[in-house]
Amino acid sequence: MKNDFYAAQELADKLRVNVMTIYRYIKAKKLKAHKIGKEFRIDKDEFESFLNKVKTK
Repeated sequence: MKNDFYAAQELADKLRVNVMTIYRYIKAKKLKAHKIGKEFRIDKDEFESFLNKVKTK
C-alpha cells in the first residue's frame, strides 16, 4: 500500500487558506500530521477524514 502525503503548504493552497491555518489545525489536533525535520506531512487519507469531519450539513 502506497502512502501519499501532503505538505502543509500544499493543503493551504488546495483549501485556499493561509498555511498558518493548517498549522493551527495541526496544533489543535483537528488534523493529524507527521513532523519530518521542520516540515509537517499530512497523510491523504487523514486529509479526506478531516474534510468529512468539517463538512457542513
